[in-house]
Amino acid sequence: MSTNDVVKVHLVRRFDAAPESVFDAWLTPRTLGRWMFGHRPDETVLGLDVDARVGGRFSLRVDRGDGPVNHVGRYQVLDRPRLLEFTWGIEDESDDDAVTSVVRLSLVPSGDGCELTLTHQMDARWAEYRDRTEQGWNRMLAALARLFD
Repeated sequence: MSTNDVVKVHLVRRFDAAPESVFDAWLTPRTLGRWMFGHRPDETVLGLDVDARVGGRFSLRVDRGDGPVNHVGRYQVLDRPRLLEFTWGIEDESDDDAVTSVVRLSLVPSGDGCELTLTHQMDARWAEYRDRTEQGWNRMLAALARLFD
């Protein structure tokens, strides 16, 4: 993915939790299932599979009323609790050989909590989904923050 052909979503959010807790919430299926999906009334979590290691894959299957969608990816960087990076795509639309989407999470301590910076970098062919992607991440990060209230 060349930098000229990239669309980015960039979000910063503060959490009332230690960086370790927020980092782990992205990798523990039971916790992940409490915030990433299933908080919309039309959304049902069908299954979450996580192989939390560099090179490991994840599969996050949900149904939003119009059939199942499988969000898939591969972990590229796991530097607990500072940095998490993974590819992100939809099964049947993703090609492991031509990564079109990468999510990078950076966590830094902030007071008695932490600040998370999320950058989702997408191939330009996904530009029409940029705003929808930003809304989705904002909704998910708000649900994640509620875990620590």
